[in-house]
Amino acid sequence: SCREQPIFSTRAHVFQIDPATKRNWIPASKHALTVSYFYDATRNVYRIISVGGTKAIINSTITPNMTFTKTSQKFGQWADSRANTVYGLGFASEQHLSQFAEKFQEVKEAARLAREKSQDKTELTNPALNITSHQVLPSPIISSNGPGEDKLFRSQSADVEVTTEKERLKKMLSEGSVSEVQWEAEFFSLQDNNNKLVAALHEANANVDQWKKQLAAYQEETETLRQRVAELESQGSHDSPSENNKEELNQTLEELEMLIKAKDEEIQVLKSQKCGRWEAEGEREETLQKLQ
Repeated sequence: SCREQPIFSTRAHVFQIDPATKRNWIPASKHALTVSYFYDATRNVYRIISVGGTKAIINSTITPNMTFTKTSQKFGQWADSRANTVYGLGFASEQHLSQFAEKFQEVKEAARLAREKSQDKTELTNPALNITSHQVLPSPIISSNGPGEDKLFRSQSADVEVTTEKERLKKMLSEGSVSEVQWEAEFFSLQDNNNKLVAALHEANANVDQWKKQLAAYQEETETLRQRVAELESQGSHDSPSENNKEELNQTLEELEMLIKAKDEEIQVLKSQKCGRWEAEGEREETLQKLQ
């Protein structure tokens, strides 16, 4: 199913609740990862998948009873009882979080319809099996709450299942600190932005150095041409070839002076951008120090 095209992809810092304490969040990686929604046509289920290197960090089958909860402007989480964990995602912006949450709702509804269709199909094709048919179906949707909990999908309706999921989530969240999660997510997001900023500063410095070298070369060439023009003028020669030569030199001189002016302006723009980046860098460093 992972080879299929994702329905939706975004980038986020991935966390998992500490299985030992159920209090702390464990970062899945140092950097933001791609998190995608996939449809597994073989099993007729929807999954959230995130891969770090060669390891699947998230492989969560979405069921109709799952709930994605926003705990801050840039952080959200959901409990996966099949995997016996809670996943947390720290986003770069509130917009990215909202997009992910909206897609979660859409996919959850699609999972509900897929389940109903699957159950209807089973009951129609083999009515003699009736309720017990759900116990032997290979679909992960049916057994998504883990072995022994299949009964929740039968005549008692989805209400019991929702209550169980809510209680489980409430217990996990009550033992953890929401504010700690928010700060941790912000910290990782700032670190990621900080790395990008440092790379941009290095690039700006390299560009300024490159322009300076080019400018120096142009200035040297211009000075040489000025001297050549001056020599020709001092000779006072009026023959045609010399006049043509002089005109060509003057034209080249003008072009070089225009180039120098343009390059000088580019250097000034780069310097102003560099100053702005250093100011932003200072602000981010200050924020990072507060978080540590």
